[in-house]
Amino acid sequence: MQIEADAPADPPSETFGATRWVILAGVWFCYASFGLVATSLAPLVPVIVEDLAISHGAMGSILGAWQLVYIFAAVPCGLLLDRMGARHAIAFGGLCIAASALGRSLAADYGQLLFAVGLFGIGGPIVSAGAPKVVTRLFRGSQRGLAMGIYMTGPSIGAIVSLTLTHAYLVPTLGGWRGVLEVWAGAALFASLVWWCVAGLAPVATSPDAIPTGGRPGQIETLRNLIVIPAVPLLLLMAVGLFSFNHGLNNWLPELLRAGGLELVEAGYWAAIPTVVGIAGALLIPRLATPDRRYRILFGLSFAAFGASLLLQTTAPATLVPGLLLQGIARSSLMTVLILTLVELPSIGEERAGAASGLFFSAAEVGGVLGPLGLGLLYDATDSFGPGLYTLTGIAAALCLATLRLSAIAGRSDA
Repeated sequence: MQIEADAPADPPSETFGATRWVILAGVWFCYASFGLVATSLAPLVPVIVEDLAISHGAMGSILGAWQLVYIFAAVPCGLLLDRMGARHAIAFGGLCIAASALGRSLAADYGQLLFAVGLFGIGGPIVSAGAPKVVTRLFRGSQRGLAMGIYMTGPSIGAIVSLTLTHAYLVPTLGGWRGVLEVWAGAALFASLVWWCVAGLAPVATSPDAIPTGGRPGQIETLRNLIVIPAVPLLLLMAVGLFSFNHGLNNWLPELLRAGGLELVEAGYWAAIPTVVGIAGALLIPRLATPDRRYRILFGLSFAAFGASLLLQTTAPATLVPGLLLQGIARSSLMTVLILTLVELPSIGEERAGAASGLFFSAAEVGGVLGPLGLGLLYDATDSFGPGLYTLTGIAAALCLATLRLSAIAGRSDA
């Protein structure tokens, strides 16, 4: 693809030197605020349900509201990212996340809280699609997998902070759940400012993509060009299943544990275990997921999700601990390896990494809506989380089978 003479080609990643790790730290900070705000309601479910007098089904719709917005916003946001550049776009996304957290703290009823959570669906896709685009431009080879693993620990760290500090320290100190959300809003705002500063250290790495001769293809044409790549539709279906599993279990895990007999504070600590394990997995597993063994790793991670959904049926230590460990192994590494598989498809390339990532997350958040909403509705209908967990077991089994199919497609062509 030719580019205009006044639009220089991307320099090799080595020219950024140590600066690329500083920029990665800025991406990490924004993604940590993403995780912080995304999980902020999970430990607060029982107090918000009581305070606003809403049902578990209504709370499930709130927990899935931002994912619903995300579905329609992710592709336009990915295309906007390619045109605006990562520095401006990610900073804007971070500001939307901060506004969402602040709006949650001010909500007085179901509708207001639903709107505030939905606002996260505007900022979230910019950050989640922007992170792999920045990493793709800055890193090569095994360092790309390592860098993706590093930034993927950001949401996990944010989730740990949210799950462990909310009831143990912040609610008693601040006098209620609204003050906690105000703190998270401040953290997201600060993260956006940090990103804006560090992204300016290497403007070429975070600038808009060069405009091809003849102009850019339209949004519909871009999507059509991506969808016809053989591996892409299957990856999108896997993304839907993965997010149904992750968002459903992540959002309801503290309440699931509390329903099993644990106290609020205790449930928060136990719910943080998968996140801690996920951090270690995110640093190690994506780096190992080189093309020659990537599909075996995908299958192993999918099988770990399968086992977790079965073992979490009870809160007995003999099954709870291994179930939480397996969930931690699968939750962040599986998504990272799927995204890595997508952006490294030969037909994608760096110039379409933002659009491809946006398409991935747009499809994935269909599952992000169905997961929390489905578990909430099944709980209302059965007064138990058992049916919801068995549904997640079926989804994990489907991911295992889809991985085998994806491997077969890759074996026939370069995808």
